Amino acid sequence: MDANIDQFLNYLVVEKGLSENTLSAYAQDLKKFSSFLNQKKTPPLSIDISQVTRNEMLSFLADLRAKTLSDASIARILSSLRTFFKFLTFEGKLNHDPLAQINSPKKAQVLPKVLHFSEVEALLNLKKGNKPDALRDDVMLELLYATGLRISELITLPLEALNLEAGYLIARGKGNKERIVPMGECARKKLLDYIASVRPQLLKGQNDPTLFLSRLGKKMSRQAFWKKLKVYARQAGIQKEVSPHMLRHSFASHLLEGGADLRALQMMLGHADISTTQIYTHVARERLKEIHKAAHPRG
Repeated sequence: MDANIDQFLNYLVVEKGLSENTLSAYAQDLKKFSSFLNQKKTPPLSIDISQVTRNEMLSFLADLRAKTLSDASIARILSSLRTFFKFLTFEGKLNHDPLAQINSPKKAQVLPKVLHFSEVEALLNLKKGNKPDALRDDVMLELLYATGLRISELITLPLEALNLEAGYLIARGKGNKERIVPMGECARKKLLDYIASVRPQLLKGQNDPTLFLSRLGKKMSRQAFWKKLKVYARQAGIQKEVSPHMLRHSFASHLLEGGADLRALQMMLGHADISTTQIYTHVARERLKEIHKAAHPRG
């Protein structure tokens, strides 16, 4: 079982080019399944994956529900297993799919949390200090909202991905797919200043292609940036629990509110399926309801 999982994860790296975060999620899901099989009293199941039956999968599903996992978490685990079984079938190690005719629980539609434009303005206009890392943070936040990048895309963005003369960047997203994302004039000007006067101080004479660097001249971590964002949000007077992904959601929602085309937004966000992008139309409608309720005399 472990050897099959290792082979599968290696396939995801080499053939699919998936990110470390996605690989980690697959590994955790498969580990839950492997642990379940190893706890079974029937020895062959812990040795030969081909022994797994539909009844075993139903037992595993019941075990997940007994652990009070959410429907979304269970659906994700089963999705990981479907991909795993599909790989094993292709490799000739399985001649059946034990998850066939087993439906995943439907995920409840949860609208993404966004910041109001006034909150974004408060965050971006906040004076963060004159030290190199504070100036860097200011540019990162501006670019995050200007482009809707994922945090993993932002912290790994290479300098060569920028075309500041034309005002766009090339983002490398899920599945190693590239997309062109335009940026506003505010972000472009801040980037020009950062590259000219701030980045050389952070680089400390090293030769690193990454655009944004830590105080030690190394690549930044998602966790470090998230912590800084929380501090800045509090200083800006924002009461919500702010995350980097909330700025991505805000970027998408505010563009739609401003009349952006859904297909164009799909391309900028790097969504493979437009149904993923359509969730923001619901956010925009909810926002219109809020505005109507607050402004209408009989709201």
